Amino acid sequence: MLINPLVSIVIPVYNGSDYLAEAIDSALNQTYNNIEVLVINDGSVDGGKSRDLALSYGNKIRYFEKENGGVSTALNLGIKEMHGEYFSWLSHDDVYFPEKIEKQVGFLRDNQLPNAITYTDFSCINGSSELTKDVHVRKISPESFKIEFILGDLLYGCSLLIPKLCFEVCGGFDEKLRATQDFVLWFKFAEANFIFFHIPDVLVKWRLHEQQVTVTRKPLCDAECNLMYTEFLKKISRSELKKKYSGSSIKYYLDYSNKMLDYGYPKPSRYALFLGLSDFKVFKPRNSIAILRTAKRLLRSML
Repeated sequence: MLINPLVSIVIPVYNGSDYLAEAIDSALNQTYNNIEVLVINDGSVDGGKSRDLALSYGNKIRYFEKENGGVSTALNLGIKEMHGEYFSWLSHDDVYFPEKIEKQVGFLRDNQLPNAITYTDFSCINGSSELTKDVHVRKISPESFKIEFILGDLLYGCSLLIPKLCFEVCGGFDEKLRATQDFVLWFKFAEANFIFFHIPDVLVKWRLHEQQVTVTRKPLCDAECNLMYTEFLKKISRSELKKKYSGSSIKYYLDYSNKMLDYGYPKPSRYALFLGLSDFKVFKPRNSIAILRTAKRLLRSML
């Protein structure tokens, strides 16, 4: 039974002195009163700025330093060192709203769901901390999470509150990945039948700026995403799709193909189209003409 569990907020940082104080302050200013804040310095090479800033907080935080290995290695160290029953990731350039943890723990307590994962809506801010937009996540049922999640645009990693049990069952972040380690792990959680619940409140500020990995190492990110979304699709069974799409998987595959084209990921788009056309031959749906028109349009877009 949930009463007042300890929540570990883990902040990985690499050369992040410009924004780190704002992140740490937002973690320390949570209205929930049972937290610990871990700052993991992933081998910053900024003349000690990130280290000095973190250490200026004294015993308000727990500070760790390691050789540079990427955000996955820093997060995994945080998971290893955390004392809490729940894990909450905060990027060094992002910000929590004060009630973030309180609302998530309250949801779990009120619904008696100690092993569930919660995620929330979020705001986007720029390098000057100015609001650019609010993002309200699509509402889906927890039962449909896995097949909807891999369509993308469903959640932001720093909005999650995760039971430590999830890592004990599924392991940590894949340290070989530099851009997709979070989505790959969320999918593992879903495969292990951990339930995801959406809390429709904006509780995190996601900062978008030119120094992010998705910008500075875009070719690497694109390569990882092409592989990840293809592998995700291979792990979705037709029986799962039938539950949502009334016996037909064709619509899902074509929707997936179209989504991947929109994102600029041709490999999973082609694979999804192949699966959709393969099922078309088997099931011969009533709306054959409309499906073939969609497939033809997708094929033209790939050329």
